[in-house]
Amino acid sequence: MTAFLLSIHVLAAILVVGPIAVAASAFPRHAREPGPEAAGRAAFLHRICRAYAVAGVAVPAFGIATGASLGVLGDAWLLASLALTAGAAGLLAAAILPAQRRLLAEPPGEPGPAARLSALTGIFNLLWAAVVVLMIVRPGSSTGA
Repeated sequence: MTAFLLSIHVLAAILVVGPIAVAASAFPRHAREPGPEAAGRAAFLHRICRAYAVAGVAVPAFGIATGASLGVLGDAWLLASLALTAGAAGLLAAAILPAQRRLLAEPPGEPGPAARLSALTGIFNLLWAAVVVLMIVRPGSSTGA
């Protein structure tokens, strides 16, 4: 059962977090461009982020189930991963998605809001990169470094 849970967890992480990272990173450039085609691309990227954010709940859910199956729920690397995941999810829900909505509602203009959104998206992606490293290295575990 552990192998199944771990497989679903990893697949969900790749298939859900990956598209959010790519779409959120591409969004500011398209939101700044004038014209209806660019606005359509930006709106599509925002829809991807919104839809996959909902599906993203599967990643920590299966991660927790896998951790319970392995008996590592109290390990520091897993708790740190959960904290970083919560931070990334909070950043997406509280800052990135609302900023995307605001940019979609305004005509393309000054680059300030889009640049701030790019920075937030970069932080979001770095949080996920840190989670991936923790999942691979598992510091302090019997199999980790």
